[in-house]
Amino acid sequence: MKEDRAAGGKRLAIRRMCEDDIDAVWSIERDLFPTPWPRRSFVFEVGNSRTSYAVVASEGGAVIGYAVGWFVGDELHIGNVAVRRDRQGSGIGRRLLEDLMREASARKVSYITLEVRASNVSAIGLYRRYGFKEIAIRKGYYTDNGEDALVMLAEVGGGEGGHEPATAV
Repeated sequence: MKEDRAAGGKRLAIRRMCEDDIDAVWSIERDLFPTPWPRRSFVFEVGNSRTSYAVVASEGGAVIGYAVGWFVGDELHIGNVAVRRDRQGSGIGRRLLEDLMREASARKVSYITLEVRASNVSAIGLYRRYGFKEIAIRKGYYTDNGEDALVMLAEVGGGEGGHEPATAV
């Protein structure tokens, strides 16, 4: 478990998601996304340690964010990074992304991919700061409104004891 101080001085912990976190994670998922993942998807991710990497951000035992990715071959594909509405903009999404990138580096994958709504300017900005570049557009990807998704990719840097920021392809 990785801990440090979050905005407001509270201790922020990033740790692997467990079954006890699923209700809180699913609550965040339903609040943030017009087409949320089913609860059973999170149950599967917690139990599928072969490819899944699911983590939560918590303060004082309360789950305030989460991320899910899948390791397939030499790739990490990020499925979701989400932060509770009242905590957005406080660096928690950045910390979750850094944890995913650190794990990718530790597992020596070559690159990280993800899809993001074309309208999600704040998430796109975060990913760009970490070296992600747009490599494609998936037209009409989101079923709730037909919005396009940007496909983004970052190469993973090595580095002992952590990650180096991803570099452009």
